[in-house]
Amino acid sequence: MERRGSTSGIGLTIAALIAVLSMGFSAAAAEGPKVPSIDWQPCGEAFPTAECAMVEVPLDYDTPHGQQIDLALARIPASNPEEKIGSLFVNPGGPGGSGVDFVLFGWGDYLSAATGGRFDVVGFDPRGIGASTPIRCFESQDEFFDFIYGVPLFPYEEEQKRPFFDHLNEFTAKCLEKGLDITHHMSTADVVRDLDLLRRAVGDSKLTYLGFSYGSHIGNTYANLFPKKVRALVIDGVLNPILWTFGLQIVADRTATKEVFDEFARLCDEAGPEHCALTGPDGTLTRWEALAAALLEEPFVFPDGFVYYYDYLIGDTTSVMYRPEIWGGPDGAAVFFDFLADAVLNRDAWAAEAAREVHLALKRRFEAARPSRDEYDNGFDALFGNHCGDAQYPSHYAGHYAMGEYAEEGSIFGPYWSWFTAPCATWPTAEDRYVWPWRARTSRPVLVVGNYFDPATDYDGAVASDKLLKNSRLLSYAGWGHCAFGRSACVDNYVVQYLLDGSLPPEGTVCPANPNPFLPATARGLNKRAVRTTLPAIGRPPLTSSFR
Repeated sequence: MERRGSTSGIGLTIAALIAVLSMGFSAAAAEGPKVPSIDWQPCGEAFPTAECAMVEVPLDYDTPHGQQIDLALARIPASNPEEKIGSLFVNPGGPGGSGVDFVLFGWGDYLSAATGGRFDVVGFDPRGIGASTPIRCFESQDEFFDFIYGVPLFPYEEEQKRPFFDHLNEFTAKCLEKGLDITHHMSTADVVRDLDLLRRAVGDSKLTYLGFSYGSHIGNTYANLFPKKVRALVIDGVLNPILWTFGLQIVADRTATKEVFDEFARLCDEAGPEHCALTGPDGTLTRWEALAAALLEEPFVFPDGFVYYYDYLIGDTTSVMYRPEIWGGPDGAAVFFDFLADAVLNRDAWAAEAAREVHLALKRRFEAARPSRDEYDNGFDALFGNHCGDAQYPSHYAGHYAMGEYAEEGSIFGPYWSWFTAPCATWPTAEDRYVWPWRARTSRPVLVVGNYFDPATDYDGAVASDKLLKNSRLLSYAGWGHCAFGRSACVDNYVVQYLLDGSLPPEGTVCPANPNPFLPATARGLNKRAVRTTLPAIGRPPLTSSFR
């Protein structure tokens, strides 16, 4: 009885404390952040259909009327204003991708046309990124390149592991020593609070959103923080929010790239030597693995002096798995690996020259798919500012070493992904990050889109998100590459219709894969609308490879 009375007293005290705190919180919340006024202006002659703006939002939503930061915006105004629905907000992924560039360099016009001009298509650079108040850890792009290429892309020899870990944590120290206020306020939850403020600023009562890759985590977080404010929300190339937030993304990444690469090899063999030169009597996979083994033993020096290491092969192969559209053709990935295999395995001088030419052509294609209008691209800095602020990783070398071992057990590509999170060991998590739960019931259903073979956000991430959300519909694409929208006409049609009127694809819908990407377009009978290689890639490919 005495014990029960004591507990009751404590309960009353806690209840009273909660009541007091709630009153204080309600008073602060009632004031809320100021909704910014957007002054849209022409973006310049290079972008005649677009308008740009800069708005202020709170640095810290716990003190909404305190220090403010800038957010950069770009939009393609609705071309059919009589039937305008509202604004369609978009995010290309990363973390670190510029929503402004995404809209300005083609996707804004495409989405506007696809939706009949019934939306203002709006992109924004999330806090810390691009033209918004930035996180900048280097003084110049050259300083960044000196840093990132001061170590392998990932440690593939035992003696490289500790130096790699220490080097990347020097980057963390370098960032934190700058004392930038934005560094501690880049969590996805803060990005989402910005997004809801932008929704209010454009006058929409509920949000219409299309997010790719990491942009899916923005969408997932919005759905859980503002579930009653969803009009139409599409997430494509979906991260499992639990794995991402708890620093367990390697569970998916350690096998995802290999699953796509196995398909690359299968399709190359299926197309035959007439259309895919990399295949051979023992098959594509065997030939590529022989190339990898040889480069692990000794790097290859191209005739112009460029040294090609084993980690470059892993990074380059991972990068091209994002885009099946560049697997085939005379300057495609398979041709490059074929020439490189002849040069490395057979010491063929002519093949070495040819491999370098195709390598440079692929590099140009990657650069074209990732436009930059600034000498300093802070995507690397922003990636860690956001993800390390969001996710809880081991704080010591031993934990990251164990992750690397676990990743290597998954596939040859696993360590490339696991060691890249090393800066998060000493980067503090953000106080305002969102961790749990992920089971909200939204006011309208969320459309979850997943590829069967996605090298960066595996299909299981889409399945997991669909199961977690209490009001969602899964749309599957049985093909390859990172994200489905933009490479599948079937997916495009379902997504656009959902954005327009909220109609969902039938439960269990699976859009068929495009024809074999190694076959010529005429042989595939491919609708060109399904392949738009002139537009920026959706979901940022890895920041480190020999194509950068």
